[in-house]
Amino acid sequence: MSEILVDVKNLSKEYKRGGETLVVLKDLNLEIPKEDFLALMGPSGSGKSTLLNLIGGLDTPSSGSVSINGERIDQMNSKQLSNWRASNVGFIFQFYNLLPVLTAQKNIELPLLLTNLSSSQRRQHVETALNIVGLSDRSGHKPSELSGGQQQRVAIARALVSDPDILVCDEPTGDLDRDTATEILNLLKSLNQDHGKTILMVTHDPAAADSAKRSLHLDKGKLAS
Repeated sequence: MSEILVDVKNLSKEYKRGGETLVVLKDLNLEIPKEDFLALMGPSGSGKSTLLNLIGGLDTPSSGSVSINGERIDQMNSKQLSNWRASNVGFIFQFYNLLPVLTAQKNIELPLLLTNLSSSQRRQHVETALNIVGLSDRSGHKPSELSGGQQQRVAIARALVSDPDILVCDEPTGDLDRDTATEILNLLKSLNQDHGKTILMVTHDPAAADSAKRSLHLDKGKLAS
């Protein structure tokens, strides 16, 4: 039986708006084994991105626990969470979030600036990540000089560069045409199958969900197969 990487127990998340309480997630339980590729689907407002942010350490739960590789990240303070994210999670977003004034190489290097690696070690990590996503020949290009698919590959390389335990993807193909989306999904499958990366992907696209090993549906803060 596969070792559990992500263990979510009785997770709830509420937001206060004026005098009202908005319940986004309620008593949710989820286990993600190491080297899993899980697609999370559901209608807008179902809590998908909230769950993604809680597992990625970008937000904290109202109650319940989130353990990643045996660590209770829900008990960490903001500084501890920041340090933990830098080493353990790679984030891939729909709109790439690349800095337009930086080259691909410099964009990818950004997460490593939070580490104790030397400049030569950072350069080696960046070269490895660029090679994995097939963009070694575009390292000196800025985002405006790259296609949408190439920009997303740079974003994936940035997510990979610190060799994280888990890749958290929020609609990673949502801004791409079908052919380019297929290329990105094939890359994610390769990262999962050939490089052992655990992937959690939020998507509205059934074709993207088909690329994952399994899918779960989230609706009104509850999970179903």
